[in-house]
Amino acid sequence: MKLIELVPNFSEGRRPEVITAIRDAIANGEGVTVLDVSSDPSHNRTVVTVVATADAAVDAAFRGIAKAAELIDLNTHTGEHPRIGATDVCPFIPLEGATMDDCIALARTLGKRVGDELGIPVFLYERAATRPDRENLADIRRGEFELAKVEIGTNPRRVPDFGPNHVHATAGATVIGARPFLVAYNVYLGGAENVPVAKEVAKAVRGSSGGLRYVKGLGLEVDGQAQVSMNLVDTEKTPVYRAFEMVKREAEAHGVSPTWSEIVGLVPEQALFDAAARHLQLRGFSRDVVLEHKVRRAVSGGESVTGFVASVASNAPAPGGGSVSAHAGVLSAALAQMVSGLTVGRKKYAAVEDEMKELALEAVALGNTLSALVAEDAAAYTVVTDAYKLPKDTPDQQSAREAAIQRALMYASEVPLQTAEACARVAELAAVAAEKGNTNAASDAGVSALLAEAACRGAVYNVRINVTSITDKAVAGPLAQKAAAALDRARTAAARATAAVERNIGG
Repeated sequence: MKLIELVPNFSEGRRPEVITAIRDAIANGEGVTVLDVSSDPSHNRTVVTVVATADAAVDAAFRGIAKAAELIDLNTHTGEHPRIGATDVCPFIPLEGATMDDCIALARTLGKRVGDELGIPVFLYERAATRPDRENLADIRRGEFELAKVEIGTNPRRVPDFGPNHVHATAGATVIGARPFLVAYNVYLGGAENVPVAKEVAKAVRGSSGGLRYVKGLGLEVDGQAQVSMNLVDTEKTPVYRAFEMVKREAEAHGVSPTWSEIVGLVPEQALFDAAARHLQLRGFSRDVVLEHKVRRAVSGGESVTGFVASVASNAPAPGGGSVSAHAGVLSAALAQMVSGLTVGRKKYAAVEDEMKELALEAVALGNTLSALVAEDAAAYTVVTDAYKLPKDTPDQQSAREAAIQRALMYASEVPLQTAEACARVAELAAVAAEKGNTNAASDAGVSALLAEAACRGAVYNVRINVTSITDKAVAGPLAQKAAAALDRARTAAARATAAVERNIGG
């Protein structure tokens, strides 16, 4: 299942009945959960945070945009925050199992629908932008609704991506896009007399003025206080704590100190962990030391399949082919266990019942081994890359680095070798299941064997690519030989299983 986050921003923060109607419209559908509704009367703006399945995301967003167009008139709207539409902006953000490309496709589908069915001009921004000058939301929204009324339809550079070439009479225009997770973060600098300082600080902090590249910022007066309002568009590259530290430093240069800060909407837990680790000066902090994180992983049984697929599909080099081979081996073992379960307890197969029970137990054990190897293979890659990063400025450092590299390559060869040997054994179990198990499940046994053979071959590739860099050939040779032997076993077993399947279903 692919999960998408939607964070539509609506130009209404003062009328609870309107906010509730918009929220209820979004939530009124299968596969949609509203996580948070944050309203600010001074900004006169509401941010709704939603999680939806990929097939429900566009409908949910459309319902909210349609309801906002019905209930909000920008001609009478006032507030501190810039806006161009009743639904000012609606980004799609990839969560578990989803990619940025999924979100770009959803943004374009929604944009066309809003333009065609609601008559609202739509501009695509961030990763969904069709032109470089529309990647930045601030550029699209410059001059707000008031200037848009004049320029859309007369300025050729402001022709929308979808919908009519004029603003909607009351709902204005809407900006729809795809982007990474964004954190809305505000720092307060005391009373309204410090608003000029807040404006100077925001200018110094935001990327467009030469500050932090992944920060957008404005200086505002909110509820009689000076506020530096920021959007942190990539908290991995610009953490929350770094934004606060720069605001603090710039404000103190003007003789002003921050009084408090706030997060609007939701925030990834890692962003807060990073801030806590920074403040406590924790060295080498990891979420693995957090009790609740460990408990969630234990209760959920580890990483989900969709989460694993998303991590493989990312541009990170690990998990890669070795982990995928081990994961394929897990699935193969599960299929062999399934065929065993469909055989045990049936009178027709009483003669092989004990053998099938033992087969199932061994398949379970092999599946558990391969499941652990999924993570270990990714860890082995990290050990190798860390070794190559060691200093080499002196002869002693060069010697230590080379020794570390060789140890790492040995480890990175031994892990996929374990995967290959385990997958070869799974293929043999699958062959037995195909030959002796329930004939109605013969095709499943065949798939198990073929998948195990492919997984074994993939693991062997990883052994071979690493042993070529091991300088001690007396060590490298036996590793390669063991890998080749495992692959021969897997091939032979897959051939047996295929023959048995053909006998059963060949007709």
